[in-house]
Amino acid sequence: MEPQSPLLRDLAAAVRHGIPDALGIFWRHAATKGTPLVEPDPEGDPAWRLVTFLWRDEPGRPASDVLALLHTVTDKDRHAGDLAPHLMGKLEGTDVWAISHRLRADHRASYQFFVARGPREETLRADRKAWLHVLDSAVPDPFSTLPELPSRDGRNPSSVMALPDAPVQEWTAPRPGTARGTRAEAVVEGRRVHVHLPAGHRADGGPYPVVVLLDGEMWGPVLDFGTALDNLYADGRMPPAVTLMVDTMGRARRMEDLSCSEGFVDWLADVLLPWAAQTHGATDDPARTVVAGQSAGGLTAAFAAFRRPERFGNALSQSGSFWWPDGTEFDGGSEWLTRQFAVSEKLPVRLRVEVGLQEWMLLPQNRHLRNVLEARGYDVAYGEFNGGHDYACWRGGLAGGLAALLGDRG
Repeated sequence: MEPQSPLLRDLAAAVRHGIPDALGIFWRHAATKGTPLVEPDPEGDPAWRLVTFLWRDEPGRPASDVLALLHTVTDKDRHAGDLAPHLMGKLEGTDVWAISHRLRADHRASYQFFVARGPREETLRADRKAWLHVLDSAVPDPFSTLPELPSRDGRNPSSVMALPDAPVQEWTAPRPGTARGTRAEAVVEGRRVHVHLPAGHRADGGPYPVVVLLDGEMWGPVLDFGTALDNLYADGRMPPAVTLMVDTMGRARRMEDLSCSEGFVDWLADVLLPWAAQTHGATDDPARTVVAGQSAGGLTAAFAAFRRPERFGNALSQSGSFWWPDGTEFDGGSEWLTRQFAVSEKLPVRLRVEVGLQEWMLLPQNRHLRNVLEARGYDVAYGEFNGGHDYACWRGGLAGGLAALLGDRG
């Protein structure tokens, strides 16, 4: 392997010349500084970086191959062949596996490694069964210095790469001395809801603003988004709110509920919100109510504001699946909801829409929705982050979006 990284080229030269403990010095540097290695752009552009991911062979158990799975950059559709952008190379005479990518300096992404001990043709299989095995077995970066991103379904956590110009995510980590809210789980008409209540909450102390957050099984027990809420409250960025993280109850149910389902949105409006008002003192004011979601949940958040504006006055959509439904006469999907906003009377709702620059399947549709909303005179804030379909990106945008929607409403 001929390394792109200047630091790795120096290591290769040191090993060739027999410099004592060159390899040990290199790994101690990696452990101290953290990985991936982030070096200046080889083309001299200050807006870009050369980013090198590293894996160290286990003593006595060398890998046959190692895959560096950088979210979206090395997705399944690119997972084939010896030139696959996730296949790491081994530095001759060392235990160092490495791969470099030239990335813009504001990029954020989660990543993992898959360590193979078998034929390369098996490692690079792209069928569903083989890819699921890769995802189930992948591990985080042991040399990363950033907090890991938890995963669900029993999978290992991911590491997070955040290049120097990536947006700061100042509210995601626990802070010593910050008042912690109350977490609880409820079942409302057969559906699990993870509830976060601010510190000092009293049911008779409201009415409190209310946040309905879809895919609640991720945001509640897995990602602990309550920590971000506690920090937002402590910083005075948004008023204490009742947050309802709604479980989607499995993959099949998720697809049914989060595809512009009138029944599901009506359940949120007519069952969940009244329950939260009665049980936790949540407001019935649509201007102080936010519905938020990602992917199909982002589509559904916008649909909830469209269908029930008298209950959901604010919608936060991240990486919304606005192509829905596919398989129509329109190339790439019908963008049904976007067309409804275009032809219907303007509604008294506010929307925040964001999407990743790496989400090539979603970027055009989200831009189209923005254009339609702006043309119709909606109060819409739109943003693009340099990342993919990734909770590592969404958690920062979710916190900032809620602060923007509720922070000036009291």
